[in-house]
Amino acid sequence: MVTRVALPKATISEERVLLPGCYSWSQFEAIAPSFADILSLRVTYLDGCIELMTISEKHESISSFIGFLLQLYFLEMEIEYEPVGNATRSDRDRKVSFEPDESYYIGDKGKHPNLAIEVIITSGTIDKLEKYKRLHIEEVWFWESDRLSVYRLQGESYQAVDRSQILPDLDIDLLVRCVKMDSRVAAGKAFRSN
Repeated sequence: MVTRVALPKATISEERVLLPGCYSWSQFEAIAPSFADILSLRVTYLDGCIELMTISEKHESISSFIGFLLQLYFLEMEIEYEPVGNATRSDRDRKVSFEPDESYYIGDKGKHPNLAIEVIITSGTIDKLEKYKRLHIEEVWFWESDRLSVYRLQGESYQAVDRSQILPDLDIDLLVRCVKMDSRVAAGKAFRSN
């Protein structure tokens, strides 16, 4: 049985809704397509829980600009990469399905991207690092409250680290300062000049 959930009509702010109950993977696969045509809606599945999240303009602006600055960095540093954005990452056996805000294969291409980035405007109910751990994504960055936190998969858990190990020469503090700037043009110039 599918429970109807009222979602906000406007995405001025973000909203998160956890569907009541526990769902099998088959039920999730049956439910998920019904949300596919709703713009600015993300669906996450982890261990039977389904979370729906609307995406705000602020969220998309920050996510896109972090991606833009990273791609500038890759080009300037001549780092081979493939951006795969928010392509759905899904694994039935590991009971997980989600969409990062930005993601990249850096260097050799594996089964899943090496780097994933999430912008957090409103906190959610699903364990964010757990879903990435299930797919063995090396590094996860979280933008929250005008700060960037970097987590590195070490063994079976993520550890907070001061700098990226995938991109060890990237000045994280500079990236944060530029993302927070009002002028995107000025921020891009500042980022490139350092």
